[in-house]
Amino acid sequence: MNALHRYLPFLRWFPLKAETARPDFIAGVTVALVLIPQSMAYAQLAGMPAYYGLYAAFLPVAIASMFGSSNFLGTGPVAVVSLLTASSLAPLASPGSAQFVALAILLALMVGVVQLSLGLFKLGVVVNFLSHPVIVGFTNAAAIIIGLSQVSKLFGVSMGRSESFMKDIWGVALQLGDTHLPTLAMGLLGIGLMWGLKRFLPRWPGVLIAVVVTTTLSWAIGFEKNTGARIDEVADVEARTLLAEFDYANGRIAQLNGQLEEKTAKLNQVHEDQGEFSHDAATLNYEIDLIKLELHDRENENRKRNRAMRSYLFERVPASAGQPARFYPLGKVPAGERSDGNRWRIRKVAGGGLKLSGGGEVVGKVPEGLPAFQLPTLDLGALGSLLSTAIVISLVGFMEAISIAKALATKAKQKVDPNQELIGQGLANIVGGFTQSFPVSGSFSRSAVNFNAGARSGFSAVVTALSVLITLLFLTPLLYHLPQAVLAAIIIMAVIGLVNFSAVKHAWQASRHDGVAAMVTFVATLLVAPDLDRGIMIGAGLAILLYLYRTMTPRVAQLGRYADGTLRDIKVNPGLPTSPHITAIRFDGSLYFANVAYFEDTILEAVAAKPDAEYVLVVGDAINQLDASGEEVVHHLVSRLRDGGTGIVFSGLKKQVLDVMRQTGLFELIGQENIFATEDQAIAAIYERLGETAQDSFCALNPARA
Repeated sequence: MNALHRYLPFLRWFPLKAETARPDFIAGVTVALVLIPQSMAYAQLAGMPAYYGLYAAFLPVAIASMFGSSNFLGTGPVAVVSLLTASSLAPLASPGSAQFVALAILLALMVGVVQLSLGLFKLGVVVNFLSHPVIVGFTNAAAIIIGLSQVSKLFGVSMGRSESFMKDIWGVALQLGDTHLPTLAMGLLGIGLMWGLKRFLPRWPGVLIAVVVTTTLSWAIGFEKNTGARIDEVADVEARTLLAEFDYANGRIAQLNGQLEEKTAKLNQVHEDQGEFSHDAATLNYEIDLIKLELHDRENENRKRNRAMRSYLFERVPASAGQPARFYPLGKVPAGERSDGNRWRIRKVAGGGLKLSGGGEVVGKVPEGLPAFQLPTLDLGALGSLLSTAIVISLVGFMEAISIAKALATKAKQKVDPNQELIGQGLANIVGGFTQSFPVSGSFSRSAVNFNAGARSGFSAVVTALSVLITLLFLTPLLYHLPQAVLAAIIIMAVIGLVNFSAVKHAWQASRHDGVAAMVTFVATLLVAPDLDRGIMIGAGLAILLYLYRTMTPRVAQLGRYADGTLRDIKVNPGLPTSPHITAIRFDGSLYFANVAYFEDTILEAVAAKPDAEYVLVVGDAINQLDASGEEVVHHLVSRLRDGGTGIVFSGLKKQVLDVMRQTGLFELIGQENIFATEDQAIAAIYERLGETAQDSFCALNPARA
């Protein structure tokens, strides 16, 4: 049974008993009330249609709990991972497009494979390469970016997507004068409800109540206003030209995708019939490359046009006798004509027609039923582009999940297995990749809700998944009128708690190097946004370099005899007596390739500073490791000192260091008689060897005379 529980952790839940099943059921439903609206909000943050959040909140939630080791970890869409997903895919496809969705699902599969591989090979320790200060800096920057990214939805203005997030935010700021007041009011109402309920009624499901109230209000007042039009009904020549070019390019992109699919199928057939290096295969490869180049150019052009289109605001003059409806830029309605009083934005351009929105944006139609179970579209080019992002999301997501799981396990006095948790998270993302999900991870807020609601086992997550299943099958029509501004409010309220500058200050107080790593990661992440993976890689690389720098020049202490008989650093305690016969040095670091030259230099400098000393004592209590480079340098150092008439003695060497010395022959070179357990034993032996020479000189280092 123990072996089965190891490979199938969910078996430990059985047999289900009333005393555990009842609190698990209550906790599972409670988490679902938070998860359902949150998941839709995080789907929007990831650049996906809102209902994909429900797909990510279904099977991945149950699978992670069934194969993980934590009883309380709530898996599903989370803010940081959603933002990383959006930032990594935005350069490859337009957010919300079919191509973007396909790439997000593929990314979930890749993240799952990486996490599962790490778990199966017990490589969970690899997350240690992302140090805590780096994660602190990244999380603070990501929280600010997430919050700012929702401002446009809160104010009802458009936000472009470019290579500079700060430039996009500045573009939003310039549009604040065009704020859609009903949208802002709806968002502020959502924030007020969530804040007030959390402050005064913390046990009530504030997120759910805010969603129910605002959705009902949205339906009652007709918050959404949509209309259709033809491109030729746009009166402004510049806008009409831009829309026509966008529509034509969209049609060309569809043609190119069709040609690409056709050519790829032909190429596969030629590979089977004639081989990969035939003349026809080379011709098709060339044609496919040309199509891809044109496709890339057209998509880039349309991304720029799309950003320009989002900035347009129109007023509509309704149709009159013999005159179709006309759309004029805001404030440019000709004298004598009267608009309908709404501000219209372009939502979609296709086939010569427009879809425009004149009210607040809502979630809209959510498809009923379960997500399709199918293999994600495998694109070799996309696999290469997404690999680094998949690794970053795998590590960041797992670090978030395992830190939450450990914190809750400590409260419950239980144990969490990091490698098993990696397996659970990996399988959750792999299953998500087959069921239309974007990457998921452990959520701190929902895990805390699960724990505080009285969950006893991971079965509560299965109840949560079943609640999402019921929503997908029967309740999706109720979500149609949910305002997008409220989803933005949910995200803003969720990430406020992630901003923690005191943690950066604490890292600085603990270590200047850690503080620098945290601050550089914070600034770099803000500057390189939306390419957030670059920010965290910069921070991780800097942290490793700073670690190497610290270990390259470890602390070296020349020792004197303190009043209580111990040996202490004479720089810290000036005036301590030293011996004219012995140079006693303590090396506070492992001996490896990066610092062996420093070790050799410090020993030789100490010998040169006291040329009459007959012995050098290396106190090795702090030497935890000796690699091949270290062994080589120590070997030469012993020989050179002996050739110069100076003996070298070691004390306090640890087993792993002595093992390397024995395996390489260094132990025999130094000699058993020159290796001691403690420094006092080494000093006593040296004075015994010195005999009458030392007897005539007072030496405070001599234990017999101290």
